[in-house]
Amino acid sequence: MTQTIGTALKRLFVLLALWPALPALAQQGEDAVAQETLPATLVADSVFVTPDRQLVAEGNVEAFQGETRLRAKRITFDRETGTLSIEGPIRIDDGGEIVILASAAEIDSDLQNGLLTGARMVLDQQLQMAALQMNRVSGRYTQLFKTSVTSCHVCEDGRPPLWQIRARKVIHDQAERQLYFEDAQFRILDVPVMYLPRFRLPDPTLERGRGFLIPSLRTTSQLGTGIRLPYFIPLGDSRDITLAPYVSSRTRTLDYRYRQAFRNGRINFEGAYTRDDIQPGDSRGYLFGYGVFDLPRDFDLKFELALVSDDAYLSEYDLPDLDRLRSEIALTRVKRDSAFQIDLIHYQSLREDDDETTPSRFADVFYQRRYFPNAIGGELRLTFEGHGHERVSDVDIDGRDVLRATAGIDWRRTWIAGNGLRTDWQMGVTGDIFKVYQDSDYPDDIIRTTPTAALTLSYPMSKSVGNGVTHYLAPVVQLGWSDVHGEDPPNDESRFVEFDQGNLLSLSRFPAPDRREDGAALVYGLNWSRYAPSGWQAWATIGQVFRKTANDSFTDTSGLSGTSSSILVAGQFQHDNGLLLTGRGLIDNSLSMDKAEFRGSWSNERLDLASTYLWLGADLEEDRDSPLSEVWFDGTYDINRSWSAGASLRYDLSDQRATRAGLGVVYRNECVTVDLSLSRDYTSTSSIEPTTDFGFSISLRGFAVESGTEKYRRSCS
Repeated sequence: MTQTIGTALKRLFVLLALWPALPALAQQGEDAVAQETLPATLVADSVFVTPDRQLVAEGNVEAFQGETRLRAKRITFDRETGTLSIEGPIRIDDGGEIVILASAAEIDSDLQNGLLTGARMVLDQQLQMAALQMNRVSGRYTQLFKTSVTSCHVCEDGRPPLWQIRARKVIHDQAERQLYFEDAQFRILDVPVMYLPRFRLPDPTLERGRGFLIPSLRTTSQLGTGIRLPYFIPLGDSRDITLAPYVSSRTRTLDYRYRQAFRNGRINFEGAYTRDDIQPGDSRGYLFGYGVFDLPRDFDLKFELALVSDDAYLSEYDLPDLDRLRSEIALTRVKRDSAFQIDLIHYQSLREDDDETTPSRFADVFYQRRYFPNAIGGELRLTFEGHGHERVSDVDIDGRDVLRATAGIDWRRTWIAGNGLRTDWQMGVTGDIFKVYQDSDYPDDIIRTTPTAALTLSYPMSKSVGNGVTHYLAPVVQLGWSDVHGEDPPNDESRFVEFDQGNLLSLSRFPAPDRREDGAALVYGLNWSRYAPSGWQAWATIGQVFRKTANDSFTDTSGLSGTSSSILVAGQFQHDNGLLLTGRGLIDNSLSMDKAEFRGSWSNERLDLASTYLWLGADLEEDRDSPLSEVWFDGTYDINRSWSAGASLRYDLSDQRATRAGLGVVYRNECVTVDLSLSRDYTSTSSIEPTTDFGFSISLRGFAVESGTEKYRRSCS
């Protein structure tokens, strides 16, 4: 204890004694005015002054100025010259981003200029540079001579790293965060593979530096072998653009991406311009974009843009697998008791069976306001909706266009009895006005009113069985009624109906107001769930709808046709070992499935698996003349610390053929990532041919690329 206190007092004495003796220099930024900073300070266990007035510090020696820290075995300070002579091993830590190790050094008192021998510099704990000699100039530039640069783990037995750059001279500009190389060789396992007289690379701490990004090599059956070389250009602090030429024997393509951030939002555009041999003489390409903005008075504005030159472009250039492109601009405001939204939407169809008779332009407006009247209690809702859609065709019937306005008022109230029985009451009335154009089968104007009422009873229950496990059970029954007055308009919005647990208790299960359920209906349901802090959890739902009269607007596979609906079953099982199973299906009176979907996933430290099965029965009203049965599979497996493999498959069980398949292998360690992939798209139409795609990319980690973790550290054994 006495020795510890003595050491601390010595350190404090030296700190106070040297504080006024060492000069402080100005710290200058690129455009900042110099200002006085803290003086350089020396701390050690043992300090003495030589006859020629040199100050010598030994034992746990530290010198620091601002965020710069220097540790060494021995430091000699010459007061006349203001220099520090340092004996190693030496460690200089500059703000945590730069670490310098050396065997000996001479540095000025503010640690901004100096000469180091046997030096090694590490940037952002990723990139290491070993040099015979290192000069530090103006606290900004570091010059390294006869340098080896790598981000690979260097073994002590002398074996060369996986890759390295040998250069006669390297200059690190700390302000600009750039590395400048002169007379450099790129080596793989110490074998020279490329000579570069001069070039520049960003250091690992730079997030937005101008320069080339990771190139990739791609081979397809239609485009041949080509290389893609992105180049990033920052345009100030809030904008940037990336240009990526993609060149092969059959295409000349320029990919581009533009991003900009604003005080109240951001925008992003990406696309490509192409001239290729697939469609000689034609200019091809695509443009995708989005933006979001926070406007005054709590309004939000967003837009999405999606355009493509032809139906086959996205498939041939390995872009997102879309068959309809949606462009939209929307203005919304959502508050506690009100919601407003207006949308303008345009669809570009890439499907063969879509033509000018498919609606492509839409407009929607929605407003809802909630009130809580004290006189009657409960909640009062006022709702207004507007909708319009337009077809390109002006042919009678096939070119039909429709406008709709819907206004409604409903009142809801809930009572909970002392025994836990919950009673929900709902009543209201809705009015619809339709304007029909270019369809002689319907009148130009259709007016419809629909009063509704519903009484819902539920009895939530819970039971704890120990170890934190709780079961929840909630039976529910609803008696609903609606009475539609007026003629039915054309069915454009409600052709595809989904019957699920989300609309089991709805008074109308159609997705839009152009169709409404009519008459009385009885609904029963049962919800069960099991919650546990560990082990497994699960939930399940079962429900069914009964009507006095059938509604012929429901299709055969909707599960809602007839006087009794199919039985809705849905559930989920989750285990803390990573297993997750989810399913939903509609079981008809003959105990066969109308629709079914099952999803499963399993993940642990080395394996990630996901799969989906989908079954849809034949339904001409939903444009399916035969059953649809498909399965999807995706999986990745970490073979060891460096190697991982992945596979994907989409298989059509109805046609007994694969529609898409892919394989991939990735090698990754602390200094390199190699990605190899092979995929096949079997889609075949009049405009799209099956394609095989081979991809290959190598990225050197450490140059403004996110580094690997210790998990990928190369072994020297």
